[in-house]
Amino acid sequence: MESGGHPAEKAAPESTVPETPVTESTVPESTGVSRRRLLGTAGAVGAGGLALGAVGGAAVRAAALDDTPAELASVGSTTVAFHGEHQPGITTPAQSRGHLVAFDLAPGAGRKEAAALMRRWSALAAGLMDGQPAGTDDTGIALDAGPSSLTLTFGFGRTFFDRTGLADRRPAGLDPLPPFSADRLDPRRSNGDLWIQIGADDGLVAFHALREIQRAAADAARVRWQMNGFNRSPGATARPMTARNLMGQVDGTNNPQPSDPDFDRRIFVPPAGAGTPRGGTNSAGGADDWLAGGSYAVVRRIRMLLDDWERLALTRQEEIIGRRKADGAPLTGGTETTPLALDELRPDGQPAIPANAHARISAPEQNGGAAMLRRPFSYHDGIGPDGTPDAGLLFVCWQADPLRGFVPVQRKLDRGDALSPFIRHEASGLFAVPGGAREGEYVGQRLLES
Repeated sequence: MESGGHPAEKAAPESTVPETPVTESTVPESTGVSRRRLLGTAGAVGAGGLALGAVGGAAVRAAALDDTPAELASVGSTTVAFHGEHQPGITTPAQSRGHLVAFDLAPGAGRKEAAALMRRWSALAAGLMDGQPAGTDDTGIALDAGPSSLTLTFGFGRTFFDRTGLADRRPAGLDPLPPFSADRLDPRRSNGDLWIQIGADDGLVAFHALREIQRAAADAARVRWQMNGFNRSPGATARPMTARNLMGQVDGTNNPQPSDPDFDRRIFVPPAGAGTPRGGTNSAGGADDWLAGGSYAVVRRIRMLLDDWERLALTRQEEIIGRRKADGAPLTGGTETTPLALDELRPDGQPAIPANAHARISAPEQNGGAAMLRRPFSYHDGIGPDGTPDAGLLFVCWQADPLRGFVPVQRKLDRGDALSPFIRHEASGLFAVPGGAREGEYVGQRLLES
């Protein structure tokens, strides 16, 4: 847990996005939007969230009377590119809504059916991320909404390679994760042949993508498990800041940053001949180019025992984490980004950051430099029969090799993390995520058509 000019002035047709969509980092000052799209956006964010100036209410009323174009809120208009060196949804700033879903190939389906499915899913993802409807039979769930930073990320589980006759191409990084003493894993909600991460800054846009993906699976694959998550919405804070989890803790302070000189080496599998790590080789030890530019996703459903946690005094919570709850700063002082002073002692001679504090145990310097990019969602699945919330973290972390990223850190946490009594790992999955699809290519094509 320790471990963001006006290119399209003319109105777009009602079911399309502007002709020149903006990129993830560029939001237009003015975007042509139909009356129907405006009303859908206004219902989600209110007139105050639209860039309508001082005459917001009047502009909404005028738009309701005719088809005068009006601006789409920046949250709705932002797009993320589908094609590229890496798949989207890895370094993309965390979205406010997410769905994780795993599929198993249907009985009798093999490599041919898997290739056709990935071709369909990739074409669907590219269109949805661009704000386009899913063909003539689109469900209409996200009608009038913009793309809302939608991303779809695809991965292959260990069993996928057996089902498609590609066991000799299975990378060593998909070796099963070791068992951990705190695991209480439900096999029905773990692993899977195929895995998809869906994220968006609008709940209907995210659900629309989930539903269209399921429909496009047709008879080739069946849902194995599915989980829903959320994060803080863009604009909910006065300034950009690290999100909090359901324990109220600032979560993700020590994440690797793309500006770090070794970021790509730690997070993405390099091409053959570029120092390919263990995780980028196949079972015979040779480099596998289909995974170049890809990564490995470890997915864990971590239930938080919130009733027990919330009974603790604030000072005790901070000792367990090793950071101040108010601002995420280390107990040794400074700000959230101040390095942990692991050698500092209290007046009584005890470590200022306790020996079993979560922040200390998971720190890269305590784990031989092991690092992973954590990109989780929170979840809440209701209240159990005993009255306790079924809530916690959909933990997703990315690394070039799980044996050098997730595994050493989790082993150390498993041996003595003060946070362990307050969490329970209930589901787990490990997936190889291919590199990004080039223009005219589908995700996984370099594997499935090799």
